[in-house]
Amino acid sequence: MASYTVPTWTSAANPAARLAAAALALVAAATLLSVAPAVSARADDTIGISGAPAKAGAADGRTRFTYQVGPGQHLDDEYLVKNTGTTRQTVTVFGTDAFNTDDGSWGLLPTDDTAKDVGGWVTFGGQPRATLDLAPGESRAVAFAVDVPADAGPGDHAGGVVLSAVSPDGQVLVDRRVATRLYVRVPGDIQAALTVSSMKADYGYSWNPLDGTVKIDMTVKNTGNVALGGLAVVTLRTWFGFGLSSPEARPDFPELLPGNVRELSVTLHGVPALGYLEPTITLAPQISPDAIQPPSLVTTERSTSLAAVPWLLLAVLLVIGLVILVTRLRARADARRAEAWMAHVAEQARSEASSPRQSGAPEKLGADR
Repeated sequence: MASYTVPTWTSAANPAARLAAAALALVAAATLLSVAPAVSARADDTIGISGAPAKAGAADGRTRFTYQVGPGQHLDDEYLVKNTGTTRQTVTVFGTDAFNTDDGSWGLLPTDDTAKDVGGWVTFGGQPRATLDLAPGESRAVAFAVDVPADAGPGDHAGGVVLSAVSPDGQVLVDRRVATRLYVRVPGDIQAALTVSSMKADYGYSWNPLDGTVKIDMTVKNTGNVALGGLAVVTLRTWFGFGLSSPEARPDFPELLPGNVRELSVTLHGVPALGYLEPTITLAPQISPDAIQPPSLVTTERSTSLAAVPWLLLAVLLVIGLVILVTRLRARADARRAEAWMAHVAEQARSEASSPRQSGAPEKLGADR
């Protein structure tokens, strides 16, 4: 199936509307995932819709609408919609704009929001929306046109063709939507570029100086005008550019629309504390095989430095060094005392040897008369 369920989101420029739309999306998701079918005229009635790109009234296997159209040009296409439920439904088909949510996911504007980019280029018989009444199981091909403005800028303009069915569920109205992505590539100065706009690294110590962690936070930005996904290869180097063969991380991230950013966080385990580490991010752009390929995809690289001092090992070495130093100092002091004692004994011996000997009876003074 070339369509997928799209969460209801709002533009990043309207936080209040985003909160309201997110709440509505949660209600819709909870309803869709419920085991019990939606409340209707019969207890076993179900509500469902589907949509897919079509040609000559039948689905043609495309997963999305992808065009390359110059400024001021016009094209026609078809969208096959179907009521997959068991009750008659009134559905609305319209075009809207895409954006990246706060976590980098792909989202579409809420049903009631007015598209300002490619979604506004889509018309149905000259109108921005088409409304159909479908019997259970009925399919219908809806023709639409895309008219690119004469002042459209080069690059990818992303949006979606949306099929919406609003139905009551208890005390609320639930907007069930499916959509097919829509990309219009306007020729011109096409630039496919991803950059690491910011990077921060921290070292986490362990009792084992050879088993620390490195946490890397990075911000990836699409600085070009082509919708791109990517693969970030994270490696580590140390002194003199010596590379650590392990660990290595290869986080990938979904498609980023031009001008949007994605926050990534990677934690590497088993990293020795070698005093100096240099985390490096190699960013390889990727593009969907269903997309129009850009002229070239350029790999970029960014590095930062990180201190990873093995404090525990240094403390152990310091203690060992102090023990060795104290032992040597004591040995030298003992040696000096021994030398002083030996010198004292030798001096005393020499002093005794140089004194006159006193032997026999003492000499008598005078003579007997």
